[in-house]
Amino acid sequence: MDSFWLQGMMQGFPGAYDCIKAFSETDFTEDLKKMDVPTLILHGDDDQIVPIVDSALLSVKLIKNARLDIIKGAPHGMCSTLKDEINAKLLAFIAGSNGQSQSRELESAGRA
Repeated sequence: MDSFWLQGMMQGFPGAYDCIKAFSETDFTEDLKKMDVPTLILHGDDDQIVPIVDSALLSVKLIKNARLDIIKGAPHGMCSTLKDEINAKLLAFIAGSNGQSQSRELESAGRA
């Protein structure tokens, strides 16, 4: 939490506004459809900033070769608060591990 707060406090108002404006108004649908490399999508099911139904669950349907791993209880700042778990998932993906939740997550996302 302290790291996430510190990141926010280091941000100036114009930069924060521009960032929120860009990610809330930009439609990446066509770009996501063009991606064809193995892609790991990590999303916390307790993200209060970017709802999973409006982001990860849609992205995994659009990206070829995508795998969604939903992290139970993880917040928006999970790369800071759960860095060891996130790093392990990233390293396993890079090493070619299928992971334990791949099929379940794809089924819940409507991709199986």
